Amino acid sequence: MRKLRSISHALITKVVVFLIAVACLTGIARVMINMEFNEIHLSSINQDNYFESRAFADESYSIIAPLAQLIGKYKSEEYILSGKTLTEEELYYNFRNSYRYNPNLSKEENKHIYQEKYAKDIARTKEESMKEQVRNFYQLRSTLEAYEGIVFYASDGEHKFSNSDLTKKEQFESFDAYMLFEDYQQKLYPNEVKESQYLDYFTHEVNMLNPQTDVIYVGFKNSYLQQKISEWEKDKAAAQGFLNEWMVLLAGFILCFVYLIIVIGRTPFDKEEIHFHVIDKLYNDLNIVLIGCLTAMWIAMIVEVFRDIYMFFTVPIFIIGLLLILSLVKHIKNRTFFQHTLLYQLFKKLFILVKHVFDSGSTGVKIVLLVIGYPLVVAATFFMFPITMGIAAWLAMRKVKSFNRIKEGVEQIKNGDLHHRIEVDGKGEFHQLAENINRITDGLKKAVDSEIKSERLKTELITNVSHDIRTPLTSIITYVDLLKLENDPKMIEEYVDVLDQKSKRLKLLTDDLFEAAKASSGSIPVQLERIDIVSLLTQGIGEMDEKIEASSLDFKLAHPTEKVYVKADGKLLWRSIENLFSNIFKYALPTSRVYIGVEDVGNEILVTFKNISAYELNISVDELMERFKRGDESRSSQGSGLGLSIAESLIHIQNGKFLVQVDGDLFKVMIYLPIFPNE
Repeated sequence: MRKLRSISHALITKVVVFLIAVACLTGIARVMINMEFNEIHLSSINQDNYFESRAFADESYSIIAPLAQLIGKYKSEEYILSGKTLTEEELYYNFRNSYRYNPNLSKEENKHIYQEKYAKDIARTKEESMKEQVRNFYQLRSTLEAYEGIVFYASDGEHKFSNSDLTKKEQFESFDAYMLFEDYQQKLYPNEVKESQYLDYFTHEVNMLNPQTDVIYVGFKNSYLQQKISEWEKDKAAAQGFLNEWMVLLAGFILCFVYLIIVIGRTPFDKEEIHFHVIDKLYNDLNIVLIGCLTAMWIAMIVEVFRDIYMFFTVPIFIIGLLLILSLVKHIKNRTFFQHTLLYQLFKKLFILVKHVFDSGSTGVKIVLLVIGYPLVVAATFFMFPITMGIAAWLAMRKVKSFNRIKEGVEQIKNGDLHHRIEVDGKGEFHQLAENINRITDGLKKAVDSEIKSERLKTELITNVSHDIRTPLTSIITYVDLLKLENDPKMIEEYVDVLDQKSKRLKLLTDDLFEAAKASSGSIPVQLERIDIVSLLTQGIGEMDEKIEASSLDFKLAHPTEKVYVKADGKLLWRSIENLFSNIFKYALPTSRVYIGVEDVGNEILVTFKNISAYELNISVDELMERFKRGDESRSSQGSGLGLSIAESLIHIQNGKFLVQVDGDLFKVMIYLPIFPNE
């Protein structure tokens, strides 16, 4: 028995069992994460048929719910824009939940205010709601049109939505699996669908339809079902494997953890005393907070950051977390759990300090303590109550005036007067509060101005995008129609050439739009390093020698004699410069000069590009920097209008600055990049 205790309480045994516990815990996490990432549901283990599974329910819901919304609510764009999808009660509900609803008034009075005073707001809200519903309508249609292997037909008697020529219930009954909703009845086949525990999940949307007019027919093709059944069977087998592995690992972890709880803090030579180490000096409340932070950090890293490499940081976090938990166990066993907390120690020291001060007889310190605890003294000393009340009333009146001033100011700001300033005398809390409210007002003004500008830019962006993308797309559609009718090989070849040009043009536009979105969102990885900016520019000019000769432009490069290094990402910096070169080739006046300068301006390197525009620059710098804006207002050039926007975003994510100046026909771009000190 003594020998067994010596082995079980030995340090090497504890370390081995601890590592096994960490391995089991890591394995449990790995199994759960893999199940989540692979979207494997344990519920499939107890299901014998695909048609009873969650997978089939999800597939059915994704087709039935949109169809039910289309025929039950949206119907058509004209129907939505007619306002029939919005009721007055819905609009009034939005008003009721807003700040304008006065709970002190009756429902009828509030409704009268709603109808009379906020008529314009109601109209604007209604218009915005209708636009949002139109977007949802077309999004649902696009989702349905993307389905392959599922045939559907839905109608309310007037509006129809279908992806085939099938319109009769009998036609859908020929499928291997189908769902028919018509005239208060729902016919589901095979019968296993009716026995599914998820039946209400994917059919409850149908219950809101008008059974007298609305019908929904859905049929599943055999090839589609075979593929889904095969995937479900694989997922079921994987779920069973994951469950078995999870149970084994959980059992192993529980055994190891129970063993560690029993032996932690004890040695084979001492049965009673608990031995503490460095980690056990951490206060228990801080320990618990740290465990919570580690858990939250681990979950956040898996969900948001390191989904693919979670094992590299999971093991260290679990080791630290398990050590902290075992430290808490030690203090529980030693009955020092509450005594070894930071809060307990602070209160204890405060109590000892106060007691020591009063015991020491120091009059000055006692006065300080009495001033700090004056409210308690007033409550305990009745004879001081009238004097205290007079002083308190005088101080309170001053504070009430300041409070009322702030209240009135907030009311004015709430009513839309963003130019109102709240003035409060003194340097107390109310003065600081007034200053903070004034700063909030300034921020609101900036936000309103920014939102107005943003809405204008969105409108112009949509207009420009639709124009630029629709032009080549219309040409492609036209030439495809001509190609269908043409028999002359020469004409066919010409049509194919045109289609090739227009498709490449469309690809260029979409690629640039995608790159602009990535650049502006900051999702492009950046690897900052030392870059010789002069060599980069010289190499770029050399590589574009043919384009330079073709354009008859004369490039002039001016730079310092010594090497100049910047801190940037070589690929992203070259992409920005390449966009500027492309902009020059498209819009610079032929046979003119292009000046490129490199200048050391202290902590930054300034790179400038100057050229004479071939088009009249009758737009502002801000408009030039907008997406899909071009120097030629006729939009006859082949550019996407995204070059400058992409270049600006790429320079910005490299910690640089991108500025544009226009002076008559002179177009100038200035790029400021952080300098990299010479070695």
